[in-house]
Amino acid sequence: MTTASNRKIRIGVQLQPQHAEYKAIRRAASEAEDLGVDIVFNWDHFYPLYGEPEGLHYECWTMLGAWAESTSRVEIGALVTCNSYRNPELLADMARTVDNISDGRLILGIGSGWFEKDYDEYGYEFGTAGGRLDNLAEALPRIESRLGKLNPQPVRDIPVLIGGGGEKKTLRLVAKHADIWHGFGDPEVVERKVKILDQHCADVGRDPKEIERSVAVEGEPEELGPKLLELGVSLFTVATGGPDYNLDKLRSWIAWRDKQQS
Repeated sequence: MTTASNRKIRIGVQLQPQHAEYKAIRRAASEAEDLGVDIVFNWDHFYPLYGEPEGLHYECWTMLGAWAESTSRVEIGALVTCNSYRNPELLADMARTVDNISDGRLILGIGSGWFEKDYDEYGYEFGTAGGRLDNLAEALPRIESRLGKLNPQPVRDIPVLIGGGGEKKTLRLVAKHADIWHGFGDPEVVERKVKILDQHCADVGRDPKEIERSVAVEGEPEELGPKLLELGVSLFTVATGGPDYNLDKLRSWIAWRDKQQS
């Protein structure tokens, strides 16, 4: 069993599918793979999150299907899928299909959703943050059940990544369902979230070391990396957006990873 003590350091990149033509996104995904990144993520929104609000933007899961064909080594996934946008059984089928196309390289990243413009423009009920988390709690067992019924089956047991830091509901869902937890914040924030996640794991009878800890990083790896490693973080993800997809920060984190593991 993989635990925090023997887990390899991994680097991810989130290619935000905004303000760029698809050919630029595809090129960035290929370049990131060539650089040695471990995971290429996108995100699940319908409009840009910053910059021109009506700017260029592409849909998440259609893109993941294309990445399954255009890449060959990296894992791929959404950081994260919005649970509200698709029926849980349909999402499971989509994930199984992309996993097969990619020969077992999909990570199923999921969260409860938060970007109100997406909901309003596409006709989904926004509701409340608590209600969206309750819907996620109801959806996760349905996704798990459907994955077990599909023919053909996924190539592998698709890792589930849950994103978010809500201390009462989200981290408890991580403890019950996730293979990877993805959070945000400086080491002090991450330390608090990790302690709470560990307690939720104890409450549900789960070894917290089974859950890979992932954090979005913006700082320099030599300064930030060791602090997060001490907290059991092993997956570090850099984000970049269009139109140019600057991968300089990603190069720095990949070089740091390789130095740690040499």
